[in-house]
Amino acid sequence: MTMTRPEYWEEAKTHLMKRDRILRKIIPMYADEWLRPPAEPFVTLVRAIIGQQVSRRTADTVWTRFASSFDTQATPQQVLDIDIEALRKFGLPKRKAEYILDLATHFDQRKVEPDAWHDMDDDAIIKELCAIRGIGRWTAEMFLIFNLHRADVLPLDDAGLIKAISQHYYSGEPVSRFEAREVAQAWTPWCTVATWYLWRSLDPVVESE
Repeated sequence: MTMTRPEYWEEAKTHLMKRDRILRKIIPMYADEWLRPPAEPFVTLVRAIIGQQVSRRTADTVWTRFASSFDTQATPQQVLDIDIEALRKFGLPKRKAEYILDLATHFDQRKVEPDAWHDMDDDAIIKELCAIRGIGRWTAEMFLIFNLHRADVLPLDDAGLIKAISQHYYSGEPVSRFEAREVAQAWTPWCTVATWYLWRSLDPVVESE
């Protein structure tokens, strides 16, 4: 099945391969791959919360259990119909289960307006999302990348990105946020695309939905 790529993807690839010697090698290895079409905003945020501070394998296992319990994509109302103990049976810690229920409440009661996010800048969206219990900057940035497909997101709190920068640019040596930001100067205004390819270089399955 052919998937529509973000409209900026090819322009970004050209820029990055011209400006960055590492990406010049990595991008052609995955030339026919790109960010998938997004899921519903609520689903993307639930999956991001599940993925907080755990390994990718653990996150994928819990997500599969969660998602398979619904006939279609989970809705806020469906999640609110599940009690916290049922959520915990998917492998969620109590606190993450509480976060997901609180998120569902925000959506169900229209305390957030996802349709408005398309017209807001990245910082404004991050601020609004971070006001929801359990959502910090990393989760908000994952939403900007995987749901809104914003082109210039640099998630410096992401362990995978830092690991990739360390591996590819610093011969495996520890990397500070300052050093990572220095590397990323060449990527602007396509930090999302650079980040995605660096994730891809580490793990054949990197995407959220």
